[in-house]
Amino acid sequence: MASSAAADPRDFLDVDARLADEERDIRDAVRDYARAQLRPQVAEWFETGMLPARELAKEFGRLGVLGMHLQGYGCAGTSAVAYGIACRELEAVDSGLRSFVSVQGSLAMFAIHRWGSEEQRGRWLPGMAEGELLGCFGLTEPDAGSDPGSMRTRARRDGSDWILDGTKMWITNGTVADVAVVWAQTDEGIRGFVVPTDTPGFSAREVQHKLSLRASLTAELVLEGVRLPAEAAFPDVRGLRGPLSCLNEARYGILYGVVGAARTCYETALEYTLSREQFGKPLASFQLTQRKLADLVIEVNRAGLVALHLGRLKDDGELDHSQVSFGKMANVRSALEVARTARTLLGANGISLEYPVMRHMANLETVLTYEGTEEMHALSLGQAVTGIAAFR
Repeated sequence: MASSAAADPRDFLDVDARLADEERDIRDAVRDYARAQLRPQVAEWFETGMLPARELAKEFGRLGVLGMHLQGYGCAGTSAVAYGIACRELEAVDSGLRSFVSVQGSLAMFAIHRWGSEEQRGRWLPGMAEGELLGCFGLTEPDAGSDPGSMRTRARRDGSDWILDGTKMWITNGTVADVAVVWAQTDEGIRGFVVPTDTPGFSAREVQHKLSLRASLTAELVLEGVRLPAEAAFPDVRGLRGPLSCLNEARYGILYGVVGAARTCYETALEYTLSREQFGKPLASFQLTQRKLADLVIEVNRAGLVALHLGRLKDDGELDHSQVSFGKMANVRSALEVARTARTLLGANGISLEYPVMRHMANLETVLTYEGTEEMHALSLGQAVTGIAAFR
């Protein structure tokens, strides 16, 4: 017998019913915190282009979301799905907030956890998990984005020390970080280095005039004769395998996070069209409006299902990097379409910071590009299905 229960407009396919109890508890904790503490302030942060990073780091540390999917060293060791759900609830407020947590946990902390020495892990990870120490991840350069193998930052040996010279660009948290994971060319191939940001020769300059991800701190890192001891280098990893493994972790958080941004845009459009009257009746009663709402609910729920499925694959150790590319490309594309369509449903109010839609739409234009452009993920998928690499 068919169920008579009506579908929930906010979770139409009942995706969250498939969460485990712990995952649901984490969802509720992060959602409650994000709505109570972050949502009331985020429009101002976006408008002024600032973020109280130190204060937020400590709050995120108490919440337990920094490096939450890592094991040991003060990290909670949650499931990949639980981490994804936390990203979703943070990005439901703003992509910059999810990016803050993602850079700390999936880039800087993951790099040290996966590739660092035991000394490096013990020195940095506990403080980073608590939010007492902030990290950033230096891979992208002004002339090396999608092609990190062409980076110009170089590390050379000087006795037992390393000397680093170069520039990194578009580095989230760079101006507030205590430690930077920096990737550089060496005579042995690309290597990673753990660089305390108070090391002489290291500086960070804030990137100004951003029109997207404004509730996020972005920097240019400059390394001029930065001298590091031998033990600052990651001991074993060589080549692009190291940084690309970190990017894959960050991309996973993105494919989950953007579901939150899309959901917020859809819910805002639904509430607005139900309450706004034109021609004597709610906007939601018009056929063209309902068609748009139907498109939105399909995209939001389809993206949610993709995220959940990929999260289960990741927890089972079966997630391939090409499947992460599928999720990142598909879900960001869906979220952008949801945001753009929701903007039309709000009319002129859609461009106001009193509503979250235009802010999400602007942020998603950046999310479409970072951690691999749509074009690069398309080529990753193309190689996966044809067996032919078309990157060069």
